[in-house]
Amino acid sequence: MAAGKSIAAERGAWIVFEDEAGQSLTPPRARTWGRRGCSPVVRVRGRGSGRVSMVGMTCYKPGERSRLFYAVREYTGRKDQPKGFGWRDFRHLIVRARIQLGGPIVLIWDNVRLHLTKPLREFIDANAEWLTVVQLPTYAPDLNPTEGVWSLVKRDIGNLAAASLSQVTRAVKHRLKKLQYRPDVIDGCLAGTGLAPGHVTFQAWA
Repeated sequence: MAAGKSIAAERGAWIVFEDEAGQSLTPPRARTWGRRGCSPVVRVRGRGSGRVSMVGMTCYKPGERSRLFYAVREYTGRKDQPKGFGWRDFRHLIVRARIQLGGPIVLIWDNVRLHLTKPLREFIDANAEWLTVVQLPTYAPDLNPTEGVWSLVKRDIGNLAAASLSQVTRAVKHRLKKLQYRPDVIDGCLAGTGLAPGHVTFQAWA
């Protein structure tokens, strides 16, 4: 583990945390109101192939409004559909963030296999003037504020008795869209990691 270094402060860059998540027709557990001593039960289908894949980026920079970028993909089980996101999807999302943020990026993500593919590494190397990548340890959800976004999304759809996967997709997109207009909530996701804007020092993992 190398010595800590505040890369973003040196480059005047945005700190961008990336993460992925997914949701099927089986809803996550959630809290709701009910009569004392009587646990409410919502019956759902919970069957059927398919999954809603999500990729998100929470973006922070001192003096700037925190931002959220995301992409959602629905997989219904058809043979002609990709089951999830590919390296091109990650590249497009990074470029989109770069254009809309209007400045250099320090991208923080984990070391899942897709992040380490040769085309992505070549893209990162080719854009080193504005893109720096720092990898988190293999499993460190407590260090990634985008995990907080997924928690909020899944909390809201926990009581959704969806009849189809497309209904789940609409609910996910609706919640993510609302979060884009709540920079205070995006800041709260960062605070939940114990980090704070303007006081973030990252260490590079070999």
